[in-house]
Amino acid sequence: MTWIHSITEKTTYRTIRNEKLEESLCVVDQGVRVEVMENGFIGYAGTQDTSTSGIQRAEEKARSIALAGSHNPVFKFSAKVRPFAQGVYKTPIQKSFDAVSLKQLMDVLVDCSQAMNISDKIVQRSAGVIIVETQIHSKGPNGAETVQDFSIVALNIGATAQEGSEVQTRTLNGRSAGYQIGSELFSRHRLLPNCETVARQALELIEAENCPHDKRDLLVGPDQMYIQIHESIGHPLELDRILGDERNFAGWSFVREEDFGKLQYGSPLMNITFDPTRFGEIASYRFDESGQEAKKEHLIKNGILIRALGGLESQERSPVSGVANFRSSSWNRAPIDRMANINMETGMSTLDDMISSMEKGLIVHSNKSWSIDDYRDKFQFGCEYGQLVENGKITKIVKNSNYRGRTLDFWRNLAQVGDTLETYGTLYCGKGEPSQIIRVGHAAPYCLFKDIEVFGGG
Repeated sequence: MTWIHSITEKTTYRTIRNEKLEESLCVVDQGVRVEVMENGFIGYAGTQDTSTSGIQRAEEKARSIALAGSHNPVFKFSAKVRPFAQGVYKTPIQKSFDAVSLKQLMDVLVDCSQAMNISDKIVQRSAGVIIVETQIHSKGPNGAETVQDFSIVALNIGATAQEGSEVQTRTLNGRSAGYQIGSELFSRHRLLPNCETVARQALELIEAENCPHDKRDLLVGPDQMYIQIHESIGHPLELDRILGDERNFAGWSFVREEDFGKLQYGSPLMNITFDPTRFGEIASYRFDESGQEAKKEHLIKNGILIRALGGLESQERSPVSGVANFRSSSWNRAPIDRMANINMETGMSTLDDMISSMEKGLIVHSNKSWSIDDYRDKFQFGCEYGQLVENGKITKIVKNSNYRGRTLDFWRNLAQVGDTLETYGTLYCGKGEPSQIIRVGHAAPYCLFKDIEVFGGG
């Protein structure tokens, strides 16, 4: 059996720094990945020769690899790992990228940079955008065929303030404002107020005290929750990692196969879903690259771990239930288990309610550093912008806000979950050998955690 995936991707980079052009670049990548299954073993080959003869040569190479591997396979797959699929997906957009000229886009970015020029202490102002347009056309046996067309935009907006030797940078959402959207995102009405806020908060940070070093309630903003979810839930639940496939490169996981269905991962308020069907989120799609149709699934429900991030191949190797997350970064990479949209479901608490409940607390926004061990257990995160809370009131801004913990202890200390969801995404999630960089989305509300160690410093 043979499957052919034709992939074309156009990536556009536009950046303005201090109202001057820094980058204007467009890259197009096109190729074909061929998969052949022989005797339960799958061989892959890729080519940029998209002619009929070029694809035929790639198919012959994939078949020879499959036949060679089938003589001594680690595991033999059934045809169930490539289900029959037919259908179309297209990013829902209001305005195409062609509707905005290069000059119009660059003028918006210049205005964003200028909007951050509110003080002589703002020494650097950056406004950039990455536009990714991807088409994936897949064909398989017996008329199986899917076409998926993605339009992605990632914003990079940041201001750096300096006074003497003190330098602080504030960005828009930790440089992780990625969406499936059209050029309607390039709205001055939408962007300029955010740029002014970024610059103002950078100025606040150079005047701020260091974050204290103690234990206190921690209210994590959605723009920081995205990486907390990514590192301490997304990666540990990848089934190929749990099965040991990633040990040499990206690491293993503290989660074991026998944990599913019984591990108390977090408090009963913790509900985590896999949802590639969510409108506008950066890793939405209809089919993964095995042909499995995507749907919303609970990974963790009421704090209990119930499902892994494992595609059909990993599911066939394991008794653990999985999801449609078999994905590759390009035509020259074989698909593996990857995150897509991993979201924290909303709770019942308002932001005001959570703040007023904190006797001694810290609110953190926008990741600027992170570290987590190769089992995804012990971690620490640094955040751009912190606010101290005393007796239910925000009292002051603090810089160099950091917190640390262990994954299960941290999530079991989840005490309140906000009632409003915010969506973030990143273009850059690395995994695999050879390395693959892929897009992932995370939506989350504000979340309040009890008794967390926080600390300051450079």
